[in-house]
Amino acid sequence: MSGLLLVRDIMSRNVKTVRVDDTVLDAVKKMNKFRIGSIIVVSGGRPVGIITERNILHRIVEPCADPSVIKAKDIMSSPLITIESNATLEEAARMMVRHGIKKLPVIDDGKLVGIITTTDLVRASPVQLGIIEELLKAGPK
Repeated sequence: MSGLLLVRDIMSRNVKTVRVDDTVLDAVKKMNKFRIGSIIVVSGGRPVGIITERNILHRIVEPCADPSVIKAKDIMSSPLITIESNATLEEAARMMVRHGIKKLPVIDDGKLVGIITTTDLVRASPVQLGIIEELLKAGPK
């Protein structure tokens, strides 16, 4: 198994979060401050969902909803699709394609320890790009 890159080898460890009862405006401010495209939603210190730019466009911008009164829990994607840090990059790529997602929170023993994105995968291992392309052609399963 030596030579295989694992999720823990390339994941970002400093994951930004908001609480379920924080407003969408709070989430957007944090996303803008850190120049990130998603933020993990936590409850009692446990990750329970994710807010992506797409969630904000579909659930706030398009219906002209007020982000200062709507809570993170009301627009987050849930249940959260996650992976463990000891999974291989190929497993992460296949999971992302299967679920049609670009960001995958990394959970060990129920705790959020990182996040991995499709950009991370391609940057770390260009071979993954071929796998992703192959899986995208086949479509979600």
